[in-house]
Amino acid sequence: MSKAAGSREALKNRFRSDYCGLLSPELEHGSVRLAGWVHRKRDHGGLIFIDLRDHTGISQLVFLPEQEELFAKAEQLHIESVICVEGTVVRRSPATINLRLPSGEIEVVVSQLTVESNAQPLPFPVADELPTSEELRLKYRFIDLRRDKIHENIIFRSRLTAAIRHYLEEKEFIEIQTPILTSSSPEGARDFLVPSRLHPGKFYALPQAPQQFKQLLMVSGFPRYFQIAPCFRDEDARADRSPGEFYQLDMEMAFIEQDDLFAILEGMVEHLTRTMSTKRIKQFPFPRISYKEVMNRYGTDKPDLRIPLEIQDVTSLFVNSAFKVFASNTKEGCTVKALVLKGRGNESRLFYDKAEKRAKELGSVGLAYIQFKEEGLKGPIVKFLGEAELAVLREHLGLETGDVVFFGAGKWEQTCKIMGGMRTWFSDLFTLDKDELSFCWIVDFPMFEYNEEAKKIDFSHNPFSMPQGEMEALETISPLDILAYQYDIVCNGIELSSGAIRNHKPEIMYKAFGIAGYEKEEVDKRFGHMIEAFKLGAPPHGGIAPGLDRLVMILRDEQNIREVIAFPMNQQAQDLMMSSPSEVLPIQLKELHLKVELPKK
Repeated sequence: MSKAAGSREALKNRFRSDYCGLLSPELEHGSVRLAGWVHRKRDHGGLIFIDLRDHTGISQLVFLPEQEELFAKAEQLHIESVICVEGTVVRRSPATINLRLPSGEIEVVVSQLTVESNAQPLPFPVADELPTSEELRLKYRFIDLRRDKIHENIIFRSRLTAAIRHYLEEKEFIEIQTPILTSSSPEGARDFLVPSRLHPGKFYALPQAPQQFKQLLMVSGFPRYFQIAPCFRDEDARADRSPGEFYQLDMEMAFIEQDDLFAILEGMVEHLTRTMSTKRIKQFPFPRISYKEVMNRYGTDKPDLRIPLEIQDVTSLFVNSAFKVFASNTKEGCTVKALVLKGRGNESRLFYDKAEKRAKELGSVGLAYIQFKEEGLKGPIVKFLGEAELAVLREHLGLETGDVVFFGAGKWEQTCKIMGGMRTWFSDLFTLDKDELSFCWIVDFPMFEYNEEAKKIDFSHNPFSMPQGEMEALETISPLDILAYQYDIVCNGIELSSGAIRNHKPEIMYKAFGIAGYEKEEVDKRFGHMIEAFKLGAPPHGGIAPGLDRLVMILRDEQNIREVIAFPMNQQAQDLMMSSPSEVLPIQLKELHLKVELPKK
């Protein structure tokens, strides 16, 4: 349990003089006042024991039968009732010491009891971690938050936020709040819209991120900005993102390069990990992997580097192969990839059938493999490959008897992703260290990509990133070969954040948008206020915005983001406790000049 700040004198009032979890033998024979919830109650005939809980922990209370009125009052108490007591601290006998509690060496013999709130039967227990449906937990979230694990998650989140603030203030960052009511940005996810009463027919939008505001703060002359920022996106729920709203550590810095930002964020993450958790960072500074390399080696730009598997490129080995499926995929834009499982060549047929099923789910037409067994080579493609070809493959991949190699072939990006999905699927074969944090930076993202549907060049990610090489690159390099100063930070397969060094030069911005097919007039119409600001003196700047919810998830070993948010929505974006979203009164709609037109059933 967490420790409360402040001395005994600072917290004394009519309800309490001490906290339950902080009582110690040093207070023996002393008089204390405690307040909290009845966690457990045990009637041992001649004595009644109550575990009293507050946010610091538990103290054991003892009610003696000779105090008949007090004893009878204690007998009537219900679990989770709120009480205040006065009593004397005594040492427990050696046989009754509870080493699981910080206060387990002492107990409080109660002399006075006040019942502040007598609880009715609860929909689910607090003291015992029994399986409870998520629907019930969210409907009675205020009770769920009393449970030890989730209560600790919320306290940890508060401490983490305070530590982040302290760290960044030491690095001369300035905390600035940006608007919640702003303008709609149709380029990103769906906005949450807020109708304006004063301006009929017009709408505010809740910010998907403070992106434009924080860049304008750099133009305003603030050197380093941060904010624990609420962000709102009307999108479906995921295990690592709450629907509707989430919080991020929004950061921006002027007069920096990519390396400067990496140093700041790495230092902060290392500090938080070292001081607030028992986890270990695998490699520091964090390794940097280019987008092309990470796709080639791991098949995803969110790799879990703890998985001891790497995809290998074997395209060159099959250029002249008689196996046409592989040979036809050695031309430009295509690839042949291999994934070796050491010592797994003797798995059952069911194992290979399940692997092929998973590959098909990922978009493959099948899954070719070769088993290197004692009795010889086996697999669906062995008959198509010559002995010399197999020998070169064995040497190239370092294959030994007992191994199995899986193959993927096709267009480069699709094949990488399929093999990356298989790498993740095979990770269940390994025991991954949950206390190891394997951070990495993914860098050198392509600035542009070819949009097959629209048959045109388009931005691959953030259109406001600075291209590497700036104007010269845009004028002299093929668009699909231009890299951007964009970066992601990833930990154990979870993307914590994307960021970029921004494009602060209007002429480069017009040129980049021109390559993507935007006329100058359209750029001015959509982003005129940003262009205008950059024309009036803008410093080089860049930033990032790690997800606070995800960072807490990682440090607290939680798989579901709802376990680290005080009042989350369910997967249907509903707040079951507050019955939100809900209908509103007709007069409210009238004031906003709105009419509800429901879809026809």
